[in-house]
Amino acid sequence: MKKPTTLLAAAPAAVLAASLAACDGAVKPTTATPPPPAAPAPPSAVASPDPLLFEGEERHLRNVRQLTFGGENAEAYFGPGDREIIFQSTRPPHDCDQIFTLALDAPGAEPRLVSSGKGRTTCAYLYPDGSRLLYASTHLGGDACPPVPDRSRGYVWAIYDTYDIFSARPDGTDLRRLTNAPGYDAEATIAPDGSRIVFTSVRDGDLELYSMALDGSDVRRLTDEPGYDGGAFFSPDSKRIVWRASRPRTPEELAEYRALLAEGLVRPTLPLEIHVMNADGSGKRRITDYGCASFAPFFHPDGERIIFSSNKTSPSGRDFDLYLVRTDGTGLERLTTNPTFDGFPMFSRDGRRLVFASNRHAKARGETNVFIADWVD
Repeated sequence: MKKPTTLLAAAPAAVLAASLAACDGAVKPTTATPPPPAAPAPPSAVASPDPLLFEGEERHLRNVRQLTFGGENAEAYFGPGDREIIFQSTRPPHDCDQIFTLALDAPGAEPRLVSSGKGRTTCAYLYPDGSRLLYASTHLGGDACPPVPDRSRGYVWAIYDTYDIFSARPDGTDLRRLTNAPGYDAEATIAPDGSRIVFTSVRDGDLELYSMALDGSDVRRLTDEPGYDGGAFFSPDSKRIVWRASRPRTPEELAEYRALLAEGLVRPTLPLEIHVMNADGSGKRRITDYGCASFAPFFHPDGERIIFSSNKTSPSGRDFDLYLVRTDGTGLERLTTNPTFDGFPMFSRDGRRLVFASNRHAKARGETNVFIADWVD
């Protein structure tokens, strides 16, 4: 997982995992030494089934292929027609995340920079009709990458108040600002029918979910409980939203959460659970209750199942795998067994492919790459 420019939207995976709650509720030490990275795959293995897996271990995935090579890459999402992906990456000459697109139907294609190249960016998404793209950026607050937070009080994440949400043409031109409220606005995705954008904002004093029209107008608040709400996606029919949320469990946890948030910080030690609601904010239901870090949910194209990442079976809390669960919380199935990090999954619209981020085949500690696989249901 990459660096948390948004909550759980990235940090070297081993560092981040060491700071998250495991399923036993214990907070893992932030100085924990991660396991050594898996041996890199030879170039000839990139276009073949994952050589680190044995037949049957990941039975839903076939023909796993690596799309990025080196650095920190995450949050890769399909565009219309499933012909390209958009993702965030830290790679030379940039010192922090920028947004790139990659054509999937052009062998040998290289990632193309589509963000401004200034500030830090995160959470990109492509409009369903292919007319524009969406991402959050701090560039209005300065061209340089914003400073990392002071961790003298422990491991904390920065909620940069210079993040705003922007749209642009597919080549990155015609950049338009969609949010201008004080504080953090990010983690935006679009309904498949193109009707609304859902995003996370601190504009009312807490990290809540909101929706807005594609031009940034008609902002509506969707959540109202203390704690972090974010990483939201619409269902295939655009009628529901799935998201991740943390809820302070004691008055002391709530007081610390609010004190840190007032400083633009969050400590990632509360459990994250998966929730579902109607697109208007009604009918909220918690889907998981594992007491650990479950995040990055996305609807299966059938609308009845949700894929997500969790460390629920990791004794150390450092190993994240992909899981599938029904929208009523039943039928949990583990999908990956790679002993490092697998996260940020997204199904293609036709359900035939899955794109995700992983530490598998990493050549250096903390390296995260984007992978794509054929999905076998």
